[in-house]
Amino acid sequence: MTEIHSKARIRWACRRGMLELDVLFMPFVEEAYDSLNAEQQAIFQRLLTEEDPDLFAWFMGHKECEDKQLNAMIQLILDRVRV
Repeated sequence: MTEIHSKARIRWACRRGMLELDVLFMPFVEEAYDSLNAEQQAIFQRLLTEEDPDLFAWFMGHKECEDKQLNAMIQLILDRVRV
């Protein structure tokens, strides 16, 4: 897995093929990403490497992400970004 180092690359990685994901990721990156610690930022970057259908299912509550770190990040994003 390649780490995403610059904020511009992170913003680019947040652009997904689904509007539902864009409206979660983009505000989170703009408003909350910089306040995350290094470990949380790495977890967020790892979340961005997941496939859109899985992300959609996790964020919409259709299924639970089995990775505890990713699941915690999903919950953090949902708590910070109310759509």
